[in-house]
Amino acid sequence: MKKIISYLIRFVPRPFLQRISPVGLKIVGIFYAGNNVECPIIERKYRKFLPYGRLHPRDNALCPGSLSLERHRLLWLFLKKETDFFSAQKKFLHVAPEQCYLKPFRSSKNLEYITADIVSPLADVKMDLHDIPFGDNEFDVLMANHVMEHVKDDHRCMSEIYRVLKPAGFAIMQVPIDYNNPNTEEDPNITDPAERERLYWQRDHVRLYGLDYAEKLRSVGFEVDEIPYAKKLGEEAIKRYALPAEEIIYFCRKPA
Repeated sequence: MKKIISYLIRFVPRPFLQRISPVGLKIVGIFYAGNNVECPIIERKYRKFLPYGRLHPRDNALCPGSLSLERHRLLWLFLKKETDFFSAQKKFLHVAPEQCYLKPFRSSKNLEYITADIVSPLADVKMDLHDIPFGDNEFDVLMANHVMEHVKDDHRCMSEIYRVLKPAGFAIMQVPIDYNNPNTEEDPNITDPAERERLYWQRDHVRLYGLDYAEKLRSVGFEVDEIPYAKKLGEEAIKRYALPAEEIIYFCRKPA
């Protein structure tokens, strides 16, 4: 069974997994019962999480109950502990909505919650991020995680996000980052999927960000805090929730 699960997680496209996996993985989760790791999104404990990743599978990554990955659990803890996201009244646009967040966000009575994507079956609104079909200064919060590495013009998409946010609103746009590279790598002439996967870590990525990502966000007007949040939580929390120890949260605020 472990080999079958590993194959599905590595090779079946995530949009398809989103349709078929919630029930199946919850059943699988029964065999992972234990007390070594915990998903803070559903407050459920397991012996370990499932492996995840195609080229370089990561052990202890995917929660079978919530479908959260390491980055999702880290961001959940950040929103819960460091912001008023779950307490203040907010109009919230969630681009490319992750399945692990859908149920808890929809059940949060303080959120006016709208999901959007160009292809996802989970989204309320079909939308191209290059041309967001909402007015200026409309949202208190916008989230678009692991999206910018896919879009043709990331500067335009960032500008559109800035436009629709209210003054003092915040956005979170996490991306894969090579923390060993100061510069973003991008070449529109590279179209071969295998070469893109080698250079940019995934076949449908068009760039791989470096440590200059914060400056790209600032270039459209955002005030950006670069927060090594897992390190702030400490080793015990990193192990307990299986968090990405090196990940930086880029907390983007539109000036008031």
